[in-house]
Amino acid sequence: MSSTAPIGVFDSGLGGLSVVRQIRHGLPHERILYYGDSANAPYGTRPPEEVRSLALGVARRLVDQGAKAMVVACNTATSVAIDHLRDVFDIPIIGMEPALKVACDQGHGSSQKVIVAATPLTLRESKFAALMKRFSRTNIILRQPCPDLVRIVEEGQLDDHELVDTTLHQYFDAYNLDTVDSVVLGCTHFVFFRNDFRRLLPRTTAIIDGNKGTAHHLSVVLESLGLMAPENQRGGTQVSNSNPSPALKRLSQDLLERPL
Repeated sequence: MSSTAPIGVFDSGLGGLSVVRQIRHGLPHERILYYGDSANAPYGTRPPEEVRSLALGVARRLVDQGAKAMVVACNTATSVAIDHLRDVFDIPIIGMEPALKVACDQGHGSSQKVIVAATPLTLRESKFAALMKRFSRTNIILRQPCPDLVRIVEEGQLDDHELVDTTLHQYFDAYNLDTVDSVVLGCTHFVFFRNDFRRLLPRTTAIIDGNKGTAHHLSVVLESLGLMAPENQRGGTQVSNSNPSPALKRLSQDLLERPL
């Protein structure tokens, strides 16, 4: 595989564009093929076997386009499909999981109270159960499914601040947020709400996502395999989607350039 080949990145829809932004920041010479499966979004409310089938189809598409590595920029698809994808395809495949370790490590040994915001399927799957088991003995881990946040991104309603605030309050008003140390954004769509979470949460509550760690892991893997793009290569991003509407194309471009 040539180091000049592109990196494939996919998500159930548009949330993975937040990961693409992080990859572009850290690896500016890489070419990226992004595929959003918005026609089938959200994955987080679908049966696991259906998500596996959808992820396999999208991954095959990216491999057929010559991807040298792949990032599953979707916590849900990672949780139910990544082992199968690694069995099928002979390229490095990087997944995502809620950054619970980062949140708990902030306590430097003291117990932390952490809310994990994610899709219903991510929070139900065995991968998250195993992750939670590692940290729940000494920390308080609370699971909060937030499926409507995915819909808000996919429908281009991020600037409807009344809708966003109402939705966040519906999910989080039941908590005493003054006692929460961290909120983990366990879905790549949720990264686009970082400023909204900041307004909702106390100043002392950390907001944590896995995008930076995923991009760093990708760079380590590429470098170890000699697959880093040459420094004279011009990086870029090609975006495709299972929903071919012009409106979605415009929304994708807006999300790629949107301040976070």
